[in-house]
Order: sequence, then C-alpha cells, then structure tokens
Amino acid sequence: MKKEKNVIALFALSIAGLLFSGYLSGIKFFTETCAFNESCPYFLGYPACYFGFALFLALTVVSFQIITSRMYDRKGFKWMEVIGILGVLFAGYFTFKEIPELLESGLQAYVLGLPTCALGLIFYVLIVFISSRSLSRRN
Repeated sequence: MKKEKNVIALFALSIAGLLFSGYLSGIKFFTETCAFNESCPYFLGYPACYFGFALFLALTVVSFQIITSRMYDRKGFKWMEVIGILGVLFAGYFTFKEIPELLESGLQAYVLGLPTCALGLIFYVLIVFISSRSLSRRN
C-alpha cells in the first residue's frame, strides 16, 4: 500500500519536531538550563518546550496512525490540522515575545539564527498547510 507524499511529509515533520522539542526538553529537564543559551519561556509554570514536545508527540501519533491506516485519512488530516493550529498559536505567542530581541540584536542573537519557538512555529505552519491542503483535496 503506497501512501501519498503529503502523509509521509506530515510524519517526517512530526518526527523532526518531536526530536527537536525532545532535545530541548531533555536539556531543560536534566541540566535545568535552556539549550543554545536562549531564554526559557514558561507556560503554566512549566517550560514551553515540554508543551511543544507534547504537541509534536500527538502529531507523530496521529500521522503514524494515518500511515498505518489505523485512522481514516480525512479524520487524521483534521486532527493534524487542529493540533497544528494549537501549535501555531502556542509557538506564535512565544515567538512574538522574542521580536524585541530580534530587532535589537538581529539573527546573531540566536545560535540557530531564530528563537527555538520560531523554529517550532515553522514546523507547525508547514503541518497546518499540508493538512489543510490534503483536506481540501478530499472534499
């Protein structure tokens, strides 16, 4: 059974986000410092990267269920879209808070060029875009 490229792309983006947020979460959990010497935003008293990890874990589980045909494509794409939108709102909020630092210091202020929340935001935006596009093709 051959899966469409968009399903594989969603799975790959979810895994990449899971690994990235897992790295950030692991560094924070085990060393109590933030990776890449960045500020460490908190949400509800916990590091934001923990919530990013949970969102990417949910996206990975759903995309895996689509790939293995345990979930109908349409339902899976809808779940991917909803979780992705939550991720966009979440990462977007923390990225927006980093804009003053970006304007003041530029991209050299961050080891990876952008705040880690902005990198997560890029993953979420791509996931929402691919999910929405896949849903519109199914209608």
